[in-house]
Formats: sequence, structure tokens, C-alpha cells
Amino acid sequence: MKLILASASPRRAAILENAGIRFEQRAVEIDESPLPGESAETCVLRLAEEKARRASSGVAGPAIIVGADTLVVVDGEVMGKPASEQEAQRMLRNLSGRTHRVLTGVAALRLPDGAMLCAAETTTVTFSPLTDREIDNYVATGDPMDKAGVHGIQEHVGRFIHRVVSCQSNVGGLPLAHLHPILIDLRQAR
Repeated sequence: MKLILASASPRRAAILENAGIRFEQRAVEIDESPLPGESAETCVLRLAEEKARRASSGVAGPAIIVGADTLVVVDGEVMGKPASEQEAQRMLRNLSGRTHRVLTGVAALRLPDGAMLCAAETTTVTFSPLTDREIDNYVATGDPMDKAGVHGIQEHVGRFIHRVVSCQSNVGGLPLAHLHPILIDLRQAR
């Protein structure tokens, strides 16, 4: 059964590739803004489901469409993708020397019957203290601009991550430990 990743993220694609999972990639555009009063976990699950449904347009099946969305939360503040370099610097200063949570929702939609399974993963990440120069140099690479909470563990900022508790691939935007059993369930339950 064909697997379609509803994302343009090279990090999510690399997680699937490194796990030996064959897939096609189909980028989708949606409004990723949280709804008023929406919790971070509810938001990532809603957005993952919306991405999977949007990517299913025009796909007859049999296929499984996987959508995912990631948010970073520190002290109750939800950090999405930064809108500017200044915002990226502010976010990094807020993360410096502190522990935060990375939440990812994943939704897998099976076609043609429309069965969907969803899961959310929370990973705790602790940053080492960052100097202003380290923050400025990292922002200058451009890496933080397309990432929730300005970081992915596998890129430049990975050297500043002191500790990861729980699913490491979740920090890259795709909790493989949750996704793998979902894919097995959807493929077997036909």
C-alpha cells in the first residue's frame, strides 16, 4: 500500500528514509494557527489530521496519508515557526539553559475507506546555556526559520541540546515510535 507523507519537511522525510520506509511526499499548505483556548496537544492533533485530509485530495487509494504537526512549549508559551530573525533570537534566548516540551501530532488516513488513526507524543528537551554569539550565529544559518520552536535536533542547534527524554525522532517532527504501529494497524485492518 502506497504511503504519502503530507509534508515538505526534509527532516520528516529523512526520519522515514532512515527507517527504511518507502513513501511519496506531498506538501500541503494550511493555516497552522492555534484556535483560541486550544491546548497544544489538541492543536497538533487537529493540524496533523487536517494535513492528512488535505493531502488526500485526488488520491484514490489504496494509500495511507500521514500528516504531522509539531509545536514547542516552554512555560506554557506555544512556540511555532518564527516570523522573523528577531523572533527566532527571542525564542532561542527563552530556550537557553532551560527545559521545554516538543509536542507532535501524527494522523494516518487510509484510503479509500477513510479510516484514521492519530497519536500525540511529548518529548522533553533541555538546552545548554547559549551565548548571544551562538544565538546570532545559529539564526544566521537560516535553519531556525522553518521550524517550530526554532530547532531540530539533527541540525546546527543539536550541539546545544543537553538532554532529550522520550522519543528523539519526535524532536525532528515525526514520532516514529507512534507512527510505526499505526501504519501496521492500518495495513492489517483491511
